[in-house]
Amino acid sequence: MEQDQLLSRLTERTKLAVAHYWQTRSAQRHKQAQSGKADQGLRSAVTGGAQMDGFINLFTGLITQAGIAEQYIFKKKAVELPGYFRPTKEWDVLVIRERTLIAAIEAKSQVGPSFGNNFNNRTEEAIGSALDLWTAFRERAYLTSPQPFLGYFFMLEDCDASNRPVGVQEPHFKVFPEFVGASYMRRYELFCRKLVLERHYTVSAFITSTSHDGLDGIYKTPAEDLSIERFAKALVAHVATVA
Repeated sequence: MEQDQLLSRLTERTKLAVAHYWQTRSAQRHKQAQSGKADQGLRSAVTGGAQMDGFINLFTGLITQAGIAEQYIFKKKAVELPGYFRPTKEWDVLVIRERTLIAAIEAKSQVGPSFGNNFNNRTEEAIGSALDLWTAFRERAYLTSPQPFLGYFFMLEDCDASNRPVGVQEPHFKVFPEFVGASYMRRYELFCRKLVLERHYTVSAFITSTSHDGLDGIYKTPAEDLSIERFAKALVAHVATVA
């Protein structure tokens, strides 16, 4: 099947995934508030895994249409891979067929109002996970698997706090100029791009959405080289080659 056919409804599918994210997040917060645990509502909405199900289902659909049966796609269960620096790491989507690792995908997000510590945690997590996987791959942890597809998808809340310029501390040395005055939105864009430039991930996608418009599935792509279309084409091409 041609890639164009596989990707023809990608925008529509992405909108559905974005809407699912915000609707699920809203429902999680409402449930927390009703239970009298309003203080935990925001954290529950941030950490609840179900909010990313729309994107995970989108990737699953692309993989199956590219020729891999769904029985070889692992989500929520059996998503652990052995690491080199730690025993195992859980991935959001794994594609494994006949003891061959075909693909591993991370699908993450962040909402406001606090972005600082979460940004650092996200960057350290993504870089560490990639280093762990590729080192384990080098050591034949995945047997005779050829080089797998490694994908990183990220959605950020588009709000005042994520668009506001952020200062940097330079007590000893100058930071790289692209970070000076960069908002968290800009920082995430740079981060996702550098993940691919440094070959930590095969491809990365970065989209943004507001909490209001996102309920209707509206999203933006800050940089074309980090579009979900580019991510999907790379995923489909890799899977189709293996299939």
